[in-house]
Amino acid sequence: MTKYVIRGGEEGKARLRIISDALWPASRSLLEGAGIQSGMACLDVGCGGGHVTLAMARLVGPSGMVTGVDMDRVKLGLAQQDAERENIAHVSFRQLDANQLDYGGGYDLVYARFLLTHLSDPLSTLQGMVNAAKPGGVIVVEDLDHAAIFSYPVCPAIAQFSRLYDRLARLSGGDPEIGPKLPALFHQAGLRDPQFSHIQPAFMQGEAKKIHEITLENVAPAVIDAALASEAEIEALYSDLSEFSQDSQTIVSFPRIFQIWARRP
Repeated sequence: MTKYVIRGGEEGKARLRIISDALWPASRSLLEGAGIQSGMACLDVGCGGGHVTLAMARLVGPSGMVTGVDMDRVKLGLAQQDAERENIAHVSFRQLDANQLDYGGGYDLVYARFLLTHLSDPLSTLQGMVNAAKPGGVIVVEDLDHAAIFSYPVCPAIAQFSRLYDRLARLSGGDPEIGPKLPALFHQAGLRDPQFSHIQPAFMQGEAKKIHEITLENVAPAVIDAALASEAEIEALYSDLSEFSQDSQTIVSFPRIFQIWARRP
């Protein structure tokens, strides 16, 4: 895997919780459209804090099973605590690099959100996801086009943040604009007739409206290490983002999110 540029651990999980809360209605609709149902065995690759993992476990019920894999041991431990707190026993978490999937083809549904964007070889990981699904099983991916972020009125700080994040992601070997490329990747992985859609949530209030300043805070150490901006420049950018998001009349969007699924032949 490429160097993951966003802070992990407890801070990373808190950020992912905000994203998951905002996106869950759309992600649930995607999963239901892809056929998730009671009794299924599901795999969540790059599960982060386990928010979608646990949500899928609720959908498949006690007769099903969901496994979440991620490389961040701290987030996995916190996800396991969440599962125990909610008495969800039919879920498990395993520390594993997404490029080292070693599961046999036994899953009914294999899912990843905002994973491939961080990888230098997303096709290899997608192929691993395909191999983890049983014949006829479903591979479901959500990923982003970060450059499509918008605001109203146009906010120079958000545009500056978007460019900064994109430079950092590319420098680290990722692709912040992988979303539109997903159909081609699915075809290269041997998946035919993918079902495709996209969404782009936007907010005038609430903590999701602060997602860019939160993300900036989480990538700041990597930005400084890469000499893309100084600490003072990051502080000034954070202040501008915060001022814009606190204005009740402004609009802040997430990146455009591409959703795609297909069945393993």
